[in-house]
Amino acid sequence: MSGKKIVIIGGVAAGASAAAKARRCDEEASIVVFEKGKDISYATCGLPYYLSGVIASRKKLLVTKASFFEKRFQVSVRTQHEVTTIDRQNSMVEYIDHATGTTGWEPYDRLIIAPGSSPLIPPIPGTDLPFVYTLKTLEDTDRIHQHLNERKPTKAVVIGAGLIGLETAENLIRLGIEVSVVEMASHILPFMDREMSDMLRDHTAQDGLNYYLSDAVTAIRQTGDQGIVETKNGEILKADLVIMAAGIKPNIELAQEAGLTIGEAGGIVVDKYMQTNDPAIYAAGDCVETINLVTGKPMIFPMGAAANKQGRAAGANAVGRNIKVKGFTGTVIVKLFKHTSAKTGLSEREALAEGYKPYLSYVLTLHHAGYYPGGKDIRVKTICDNDTGRILGAQVIGQEGVDKRIDILATAIYAKMDLEDLMHLDLSYAPPYSSARDPIFVSGAVGQNFYAGEWSPISPGELHTQLKTEKNTVLLDVRTKREVQKTGVIPQAIHIPIDELRERIDELDKTRNLVLYCAIGLRSYLGFRILKMNGFNHIKALSGGIGCWTYPLETYIGG
Repeated sequence: MSGKKIVIIGGVAAGASAAAKARRCDEEASIVVFEKGKDISYATCGLPYYLSGVIASRKKLLVTKASFFEKRFQVSVRTQHEVTTIDRQNSMVEYIDHATGTTGWEPYDRLIIAPGSSPLIPPIPGTDLPFVYTLKTLEDTDRIHQHLNERKPTKAVVIGAGLIGLETAENLIRLGIEVSVVEMASHILPFMDREMSDMLRDHTAQDGLNYYLSDAVTAIRQTGDQGIVETKNGEILKADLVIMAAGIKPNIELAQEAGLTIGEAGGIVVDKYMQTNDPAIYAAGDCVETINLVTGKPMIFPMGAAANKQGRAAGANAVGRNIKVKGFTGTVIVKLFKHTSAKTGLSEREALAEGYKPYLSYVLTLHHAGYYPGGKDIRVKTICDNDTGRILGAQVIGQEGVDKRIDILATAIYAKMDLEDLMHLDLSYAPPYSSARDPIFVSGAVGQNFYAGEWSPISPGELHTQLKTEKNTVLLDVRTKREVQKTGVIPQAIHIPIDELRERIDELDKTRNLVLYCAIGLRSYLGFRILKMNGFNHIKALSGGIGCWTYPLETYIGG
């Protein structure tokens, strides 16, 4: 045991985890936690759900109270205390007690910096108006909750279509408020690929969300009792409530002023033991850079699970342990109304930016056995290194079973597995939970077919571009006549049902570039094999079928 003096700046996830782990590792250490807010630790990710009453009680958001934490862990918890200076030369921090206005200095043997992050406020007029809020802290939530109860808003604008923005928008709709979401990017959840997030956008639009994409707020005004949000594209949106959810920035000012190294990603640089360039100082949470396990490059990953792991390691190592944090694959998940969307690893766009030539696989199937009632569609996109098959990233969207599949894929990425390896995983199977050919297995099988040269896929985005740029492409819809009449077809498509393909094969020109598609990809794969073995060499199949096609369709007018 060390008996060291451990000072921790910040509570919530990283700081509280650091304090608890330090105590579990060292009974003799003196531990002090300075927390700027009134509460030592609360569930940040639960804040939007408290607004709507899904989480009924504010107390439910409190992970622990200061009094309980002090008694359980013998830690001095000083809430409403903000550290304003780090004096590395004398191993002390200066603080201000916001409850009394007094200031003081606290010495340390080891310091852990965990002040988290702050909302990013765009430089637009009107962000200081009384109906404009951020949602980052429990105090933010209290203010919005009070506004909801007292002002009874009927129209709201959420600025930003990321995780917090969309979760907040959903919960405001649950209160009967009309919600508009303004997002600068061309699609919601910008960390995902467009065609996957567009599916979620279409579903949530049906639930009442109004989207203004590829747009930006230019001003927020108040006319009498009415708030007005103006956008770059000329939209004038009425709003009794505005939520700023345009992103976050790591709180690095204290570290920067103290001369600690700030990295290229914008966070405090730490090693795998969460140690900064000062051996006596550790850092954890939203303010630090961590390693992206796919690229090996630094990134900011402001998620509660990451902060807990980092804080735990920092607390242990500050009292002499050697716990590593190897990095993260960047796994995120969000539930919006009935649908869930998740991502791990690199997106297609990110893989291209890293210099990969990605192979893309789309799978559309049911989340459990088709003969068992209640099956829901689930879509899986995997991004792989075209040369090696190594899985670089994955995205999943559906109503059920999304969390299970994204966690499997995150584990596969951590283990540096290739796509075919997914076929060899021994996954649980029973009709209520999966099928004998689980979506993960199917993703592996599709990859095996590709790397064996048994088919040549094309992604929806690639096909959309090809149809606009190449005149020699022929689209072949191999679904049934009833299907094409019900849903329509991709523009320019001809129709030959899969069961008629062999007898009508002479209708097709072997010299043309031919792309087959069906509902989910199985029948187009069968058609690909038939044509390939009949001398067609310029053929591809639409990965994921029309179920993963998010571009316009046209009415089928064939016979």
